[in-house]
Amino acid sequence: MGKNERQAYLKAIRSRYRNAGKKTKVTILDEFCAVCEYHRKYAIRLLNLTGKPKKKRRAGRKPVYASAEFLTALKRIWFASDQMCSKKLKAAIPLWLPFYETVYKTLTPETQVILLSISAATIDRVLKPVRVAYGGKGLSGTRPGTLLKKQIPIRTHFWDVSQPGFMEADTVAH
Repeated sequence: MGKNERQAYLKAIRSRYRNAGKKTKVTILDEFCAVCEYHRKYAIRLLNLTGKPKKKRRAGRKPVYASAEFLTALKRIWFASDQMCSKKLKAAIPLWLPFYETVYKTLTPETQVILLSISAATIDRVLKPVRVAYGGKGLSGTRPGTLLKKQIPIRTHFWDVSQPGFMEADTVAH
């Protein structure tokens, strides 16, 4: 018996099984186990199953850093601080919060507590999708600058080749 036939047979028997008495359920269950070759306990579960399967709860702690208000506040502060690294951003968040509340909106006390207590590694983890989407600086904001290169004078017109320890070509005795 194929999978589709078993499903059709299960649908046909399920309503009959639910409305039956205890003795009739035993015979229906025996017949269902013999026809579909299921174990008895599995067959009972299939016959008693109602509509949609239950959603499984996610194991572990509830997500702390998933609220939309927290994510938008962190992103705005990060962009306003010129995408600084997470260690510096952690130190800068208490300084930026009053500015944020005057420009955008006041944050809930829970969000403020989360923003002030977040670690640098967690900031990196939370902002990783934003960094990927917006590109930009990455983890470090330092880049080689051209201003410093232009300020260092390099003399290219005067090369003194004769240094101590070297002999010039015209003074070499043959």
